[in-house]
Amino acid sequence: MARLAQTAGLTDIQQEILATVRDFVDKEIIPVATELEHRDEYPQQIVDGLKELGLFGLMIPEEYGGLGESLLTYALCVEELSRGWMSVSGIINTHFIVAYMLKQHGTQEQKDYFLPKMALGEIRGAFSMSEPGLGSDVSAITSKAVKDGDEYVLNGQKMWLTNGGTSTLVAVLVKSDEGHPEGTAPHKSMTTFLIEKEPGFGEVQPGLTIPGKIDKMGYKGVDTTELIMADLRIPANRVLGGVTGRGFYQMMDGVEVGRVNVAARGCGVAQRAFELGVSYAQQRHTFGKPIAQHQAIQFKLAEMATKVEAAHAMMVNAARKKDSGERNDLEAGMAKYLASEYCKEVVEDAFRIHGGYGFSKEYEIERLYREAPMLLIGEGTAEIQKMIIGRRLLEEYRFQG
Repeated sequence: MARLAQTAGLTDIQQEILATVRDFVDKEIIPVATELEHRDEYPQQIVDGLKELGLFGLMIPEEYGGLGESLLTYALCVEELSRGWMSVSGIINTHFIVAYMLKQHGTQEQKDYFLPKMALGEIRGAFSMSEPGLGSDVSAITSKAVKDGDEYVLNGQKMWLTNGGTSTLVAVLVKSDEGHPEGTAPHKSMTTFLIEKEPGFGEVQPGLTIPGKIDKMGYKGVDTTELIMADLRIPANRVLGGVTGRGFYQMMDGVEVGRVNVAARGCGVAQRAFELGVSYAQQRHTFGKPIAQHQAIQFKLAEMATKVEAAHAMMVNAARKKDSGERNDLEAGMAKYLASEYCKEVVEDAFRIHGGYGFSKEYEIERLYREAPMLLIGEGTAEIQKMIIGRRLLEEYRFQG
C-alpha cells in the first residue's frame, strides 16, 4: 500500500475488502480504462467483475443478501475505483443511493421486493432530481404526478441521469399536489416515485422515453441521459415510503451520502494523478538529471501529496459522522468542496509535470484532466456546497447578542 491516504482504525474485514478492490482496480480497470474511455464504451466486463465481488450489495443489509457494510467502507471502495477510472464509481454510486433511500425510507414491501435483487446487481438503480432548466434549484421542479384511481400519472422531463440507459429502477422526484393545499412550501409537495423500466434507449415502456446518451467532455463510458415522462402510469405502491410529500427529504438524505461519495471520487482521482506525476518526474530527464531533482518539481509534489492527504482525511471524517447516526451535511459539504477543488489542482499539477506529453492521448493524465471538472458540479456545484456550509456555520455559531 502507498504511504498517502491511509485510514486508521479499520477492521480486518474492511482491510480485506479494500485490498480485494485495489487488486481488481490494478489488474482489471487501470490497464483498459483509457482505451474504453476514448471509445466511450460501457465497461460491461468490469461491471460483471464488480457483481462477482458483491460490490452492488456493499451497504445493503445482510438480511436482504448484501454485505451490510458502513458508508466508510463504501467510500473507501469508491476512492479505489475512482483511482482506476472514475466512471466505474458512477455506475455503482447511483445504484447505491437508490438502495440507501429504499433501506432508509422504503415500505417493507418495497425493501423485500427490490433490495435482494439490487444486492445481486440484477436490478440496477439510477436517481433523478434535476431538470433541463433548474440546475441545483430543486424547489423549481416542474415534473408532476396526478392521482388517478390506484395509479399516478407522471409528466415532465428530467436531466443528467447517470446510468439512465443501463438502469432498471429509477427513483424520480416530482411535484405531487395531492393533499398539499395551494401555497404549501415547494419542498413539502414533492414525492419520490420508484419507476421500473427495461434497460436501453428510446421508448423503454409506454409513456417513458430515454432519448440517448448525452455526449460529454469526460466521465465517459457511463451513460448520462435525459428521461421524458408522457402520461406515464405508476401504481400507488411505488411511492417511496408509501406517503406523498416526503420526496425532498428522502432525496436530500440520499444526496448527503452521495456527497461523501463525490468527495471519495475526488480523493481517488487525485491519488492517481499524484501517482502518475511522481512516477513521471523520476523518469523524465532535463538538464542532465531527473526532473524530480529540480526544486520546482519537488514543490509541486509536496503540495499535491498534502492535498491528497487532507482531502482523504475530510472524506473519512464525513463518512464516519454519518455512520455514527449524526447529521453530517456540514462535513459532507466541506469534504465534497475541498476534495473536488483539490482534485482539480492535483490533476493540473500532474498535467504540468508531464509537459507536452500531458496533452497526448497516449498518457493517462489526459483522461484525468477531462474527468476532474465533473466533480466541481456533480451532486451540487462548489458554489452550492459553500452556501450549505455557510448556512450551517451560521446555525452553529449564532450570535447571542
